Amino acid sequence: MMIVNTDYIAGKEFEMLGLVKGSTVQSKNIGKDIGSGFKTLIGGELKSYTQMMNEARFIATERMIEEAGKLGADAVVNVRYTSSSVMQGAAEVIAYGTAVKFVN
Repeated sequence: MMIVNTDYIAGKEFEMLGLVKGSTVQSKNIGKDIGSGFKTLIGGELKSYTQMMNEARFIATERMIEEAGKLGADAVVNVRYTSSSVMQGAAEVIAYGTAVKFVN
């Protein structure tokens, strides 16, 4: 399955099948939250949150691909990500795009 963030794929013609998406809500445990809270006092990367968000994007992408596969898609174009805080220490990540089928 091809996944691109453009609205075209060079050399390919396709028909649109529809919007597909995948999402997840991720959080870190209280110990990581406390440690990250202290880190904000001195600055720098919050590595546990970076890892959490990378994992969340991966899961959301896999779920989007699964949904596209159910439609018989060959690719997902115009892929985008968005995230939002749903509560302290927890974030939702959504991956979405347009499922397409290649035309022969």
